[in-house]
Amino acid sequence: MILTIIERIHAWGHENILCTHNSTIEITKDKSLTKMGDCIIGVNASKACNDLTLEIKNQIKSGKKFKVILNVEDIQEYFYGFGNKKLRLLDTNEMVFRKSNFICDRTVLINCSKSSIELNRDLTRTLRNPKTKLLISFEVDE
Repeated sequence: MILTIIERIHAWGHENILCTHNSTIEITKDKSLTKMGDCIIGVNASKACNDLTLEIKNQIKSGKKFKVILNVEDIQEYFYGFGNKKLRLLDTNEMVFRKSNFICDRTVLINCSKSSIELNRDLTRTLRNPKTKLLISFEVDE
């Protein structure tokens, strides 16, 4: 099995990060967050769906399986998700990873193996510090 990193995104922690949603994981370019955003793992993200490279957009739209790796300080977590030809990847502010197969402009991967509530609790606690940097890497799982 060859894993190739084809995209990296940076985001930051926030005091209101809860990670209690049972079907999605989200990052946003917004700089602030209310507790209603219970699926959000990072704010002030360097990219949203629309900002992804053409290469990764093509891989996503071809239905490939991806490994998404989250790195926060010395903690690493990962999950899997799938692309789909119906994904439009048009949102300019957010990126949502879904356990379901629901598709909208914010959806980047569907049928993901984890939601925000299933992420490592040490990772999510660490992300409650606004000075914490989150690195998100996409790898095609071939």
